[in-house]
Amino acid sequence: MTGTPLVVLDACVLANLSLCDTLLRLAEPPRLFEPKWSEETIRETTRTLELKLGWPHSLTAHLEKELRAHFSEAWISGYESLIPRMTNDEKDRHVAAAAVHGGAATILTFNLRHFRPEHLTMWGVRVVHPQSFLIEVFRQEQAVVMTKLEQQAGDRGRTLRQLLDILNATVPEFVAVVSAATTR
Repeated sequence: MTGTPLVVLDACVLANLSLCDTLLRLAEPPRLFEPKWSEETIRETTRTLELKLGWPHSLTAHLEKELRAHFSEAWISGYESLIPRMTNDEKDRHVAAAAVHGGAATILTFNLRHFRPEHLTMWGVRVVHPQSFLIEVFRQEQAVVMTKLEQQAGDRGRTLRQLLDILNATVPEFVAVVSAATTR
C-alpha cells in the first residue's frame, strides 16, 4: 500500500477481539494502515464488552489503557461540531464526524447500513466491511499479513489454522483467500 491510510475502526469492529487483534497487528510496524477512533467509540466498545459479553470493568479498563499506550495517535477529538452535519444513521454520526475531522478516508464497520455511500462520498469517506478491507490489504501485502497472522497465532498459543478457524466466524471470505494462498 502506498503511504499509511487513516482508517476509523467502529465499535463493532473493536469489540470483536480476535478481529481487532488482527487489525491492530496490521497497524503495528511495518504499518499497513493507521487506526483511528474517538472517545465515544471506545465508550461504546466498553459498553458492548461489559454489557453484552460480560467482561469485568477491570478488563475493559486494561484494554483502554493498552490502546492508549500502543496507539496514542489513534484518538480523534474535536469532531463534535461536525456531528449535526452528518446525514448517516443518527447513532453513528459521531463515527462519520470523527472520520471527516480526522482525515480518514475509510470507516471499517459491520454496520454498512448505518453508513450509506450517499452520506459519506461528499466527505471523501468510504465505508468498508472488515472482510473486504482485510482481503484488500492481503492482496497488496501478502507476506507482511501472513507474518503477522502467524505471530498472532503463536502469541495466542494456536496454529495458524486455529486462528483462521476463529476468524472464519466474522471474516470467512478473508479466511478463504488466506487459506487458498497458503495451500499453493
